[in-house]
Amino acid sequence: MSDLWSARFKKETDVLLKKFNSSIAVDGLMYCEDIEGSLAHAAMLCKKGIISAKDCAAITEGLKGILEDIKSGALEIDPEAEDIHMFVEAELTRRIGEAGKRLHTARSRNDQVATDVRLYLRKKAASASAALRNMIKALYEVALREKDTVMPGYTHLQRAQPITFGHHMLAYASMFIRDAERLKDAVKRMNLSPLGSAALAGTTYNIDRAFTANALDFDGVVANSLDGVSDRDFAAELAFCASLIMTHLSRLSEEVILWCSWEFKFIELDDSFATGSSIMPQKKNPDVAELVRGKSGRVFGDLISLLTMLKGLPLAYNKDMQEDKEAVFDALKTATDSLEIFAPMLLSMRINADNCAAAAKRGFINATDMADYLTKKGMPFRSAYKLTGELVAACQENGMTLEEIPLERLKEASELFDEDVYEALKLKTCLEKRVSEGGPSGKAVQKQLNAVKEYLDE
Repeated sequence: MSDLWSARFKKETDVLLKKFNSSIAVDGLMYCEDIEGSLAHAAMLCKKGIISAKDCAAITEGLKGILEDIKSGALEIDPEAEDIHMFVEAELTRRIGEAGKRLHTARSRNDQVATDVRLYLRKKAASASAALRNMIKALYEVALREKDTVMPGYTHLQRAQPITFGHHMLAYASMFIRDAERLKDAVKRMNLSPLGSAALAGTTYNIDRAFTANALDFDGVVANSLDGVSDRDFAAELAFCASLIMTHLSRLSEEVILWCSWEFKFIELDDSFATGSSIMPQKKNPDVAELVRGKSGRVFGDLISLLTMLKGLPLAYNKDMQEDKEAVFDALKTATDSLEIFAPMLLSMRINADNCAAAAKRGFINATDMADYLTKKGMPFRSAYKLTGELVAACQENGMTLEEIPLERLKEASELFDEDVYEALKLKTCLEKRVSEGGPSGKAVQKQLNAVKEYLDE
């Protein structure tokens, strides 16, 4: 089959160029969207009297037949075809004859592919949004279940202050809610139709761009024809959304990996979401978390590929832009797949509350509370900070915790200490006194849970 564009050429395309130039392996994924866009375009051409009703009916029937046959497997996409657009048009012409040659009137592959990609990514973004919602729901359910499970919060990977496991999970829920909102905003900016921009300068035909935009559920049309065919901001933006999703998943993966280790043993993954070793029978490996952590680098690479590909391109379309699809398709798919496996892994993991509590009791994570105790009794905070630090150092030398220091020794340090200091240093007290909004107290955590539930219900 000769190339549809070969009329002005006197030589056949070299076989190596045919192979190198072909994008069918990637854009073949968009066969539904390509046919969907062509159906809308044909209907518009008919409405405007550019093609006859008879030709439109033949084109419509032919396109629907091709779609059905590809879906059923009766028609295989030719791997030798240059791209999906050429394949569908050639197959349509083979089936219905001359009418098929009229479909491409007032259209270029430039605005055709720009339309297809937006339609395809809109569907894939919807899948990613659904996966994000399930992830947020899983985090909510774990947080609700573990809202009273005390654990140490960390800075610099050093035990810092007391929180709860539920409070920790809600921090990630906040991240993924932002991801969901970011993705929604990106789709909104993408949802404009470039169809009708043609190659770059529109067309001399009296087309109706609003008609095709409405038929394809776009919110409007791209205002400038040059921008319509050269814009791939939406691909980069979606790849960035996927990258940030993977950043958040990777951070959570790192914590899951740490918490599974014998050094922490805060959680145990369900057998169905862990693997073993071929030589060490005792091993239970957090492969899901490790794979997600590794795949994050791949998605970041997709984003960098897109930005690098776009940065030096003059307007309007350039063949470099053929490289957009593989990168953004992979980024969204990898992020969606990672979310889909992470949510059930979280829901099935077991929290070792005793180990979490034992870790919280060591590491002087109530030191700030001792300083606050003294400050509320009138001592300047910096003085209270210094005194508490000296007591922590003394405890470390003697293998004690702050709450184990006898009252007489505390009073030697400051007369402001009294019996009530021991109540103030209890981890439960430390938690419940953190009443500031967003904190780990029961009341504050419940407010956060309510906000996430409200988001999910919307």
